[in-house]
Amino acid sequence: MTSPGRTERLVLPGVLTAEQAARTVAGIVAAQRTDGAIPWFRGHHLDPWDHTEAAMALDAAGAHERAEAAYEWLRRHQNPDGSWYAAYADGDAAAPTDRGRETNFCAYVAVGVWHHFLSTGDETFLDRMWPAVFAAIEFVLELQQPGGEIGWKREDDGSSVTDALLTGSSSVYQALRCALALADQREEPQPDWELALGRLGHAIRRHPERFLDKARYSMDWYYPVLGGAVRGAAAAARIDAEWERFVVPGLGVRCVLPNPWVTGGESAELALTLWAMGESDRAVQILAWMQHLRAEDGMYWTGYVFDDDAIWPRERTSWTAGSLLLAVAALGGDEATTSVFGGERLPTGLDPDCCR
Repeated sequence: MTSPGRTERLVLPGVLTAEQAARTVAGIVAAQRTDGAIPWFRGHHLDPWDHTEAAMALDAAGAHERAEAAYEWLRRHQNPDGSWYAAYADGDAAAPTDRGRETNFCAYVAVGVWHHFLSTGDETFLDRMWPAVFAAIEFVLELQQPGGEIGWKREDDGSSVTDALLTGSSSVYQALRCALALADQREEPQPDWELALGRLGHAIRRHPERFLDKARYSMDWYYPVLGGAVRGAAAAARIDAEWERFVVPGLGVRCVLPNPWVTGGESAELALTLWAMGESDRAVQILAWMQHLRAEDGMYWTGYVFDDDAIWPRERTSWTAGSLLLAVAALGGDEATTSVFGGERLPTGLDPDCCR
């Protein structure tokens, strides 16, 4: 299932042993359909963002054929306008359950494709996926607003929801950088994308008023850093300012304030954020704390309500496991994962204040 020379990067003392890592990878593989789709779990829906995150975890584990099958699913089932629907029943492309087309969901294919290329060096794969990435980015940038932020989605009737989400736009920021890296690899410059990236980064860093107020959600706290728009001293100040509100010592990260609910996905993503900031010790601590969410099958419960001592909801999702594996891979030095989330070699766009 996995390639020698890669699985050891999914071993992290105090977090995962080799046997535990293998069980988690096997759990994601078990959720994947024969057509490549990776729903949250069998019988639940697939969304394109979480599908891609799970595929990236498979690549980090060396399960490249499984990851490639996931990207092939996206390529085969892309809508004519370059989008994907927000949800498909059990990953069945013929059974969309939410026909909205969310911009950050659609853009994230670029992150996954770049990660897979860095993991495998497969130029043929890149050539095959490039039209899908190009169409997806063009769809997303149609919803960029005059202030640089990215509108949330296009409804099934074609109307645009121009309100912008900070988390979503921060994810699109990372996706645009990866798309530009793909374009550079193909020697097909995309100056319009560079301009769009610069405007988007400026909006994220300088104009919080251009986004809906979702400050109660931890993702809005750390995603500008995780997506790469905010780094350095500004990143450290941002994370430290809200640390005590969102982090529950010994348990992990709250999803939303003031709810007494910590979640695995947010905990693993904060750990990945901390790693990107150069704070590996705190990252490992967060990952160690979230191990109380690990189930016997190697997968992870979505969350825990600590006031009631209750696992909730009673689900173990492929994307929660995927986010944990990606954080461990970054801490273990997996080159593709560190390149994608470290961002040092990714284009920064045409913006003079980028990444300050």
